[in-house]
Amino acid sequence: MFFMSDQILPSKDDFTKDNLIRWCPKLGQQIAFSYCCMENSGLPCFRSINCWFEYFDVKKYFKEKLTRDQWEQVFNTKYNPKMLSLMELIEQAKKK
Repeated sequence: MFFMSDQILPSKDDFTKDNLIRWCPKLGQQIAFSYCCMENSGLPCFRSINCWFEYFDVKKYFKEKLTRDQWEQVFNTKYNPKMLSLMELIEQAKKK
């Protein structure tokens, strides 16, 4: 497997998307690209494009793999920032 955080990219001959690993800002650990592709109930993580764009044309990759509806669901949905989500969870817990 290829670790992408501090190492040089593999040559084009060795490069496959199935063996890429990098630090995940969402989970706080090393994650394979294959996990990023299915993390969201079988769909890609909404952060995948931002995480992987430096290494290959990940946007093109997902446009070829996903239907238009799947693309919209994953990448055009507005997600709350983590802090706002935590605040909402705290408020819900207070009401119980």
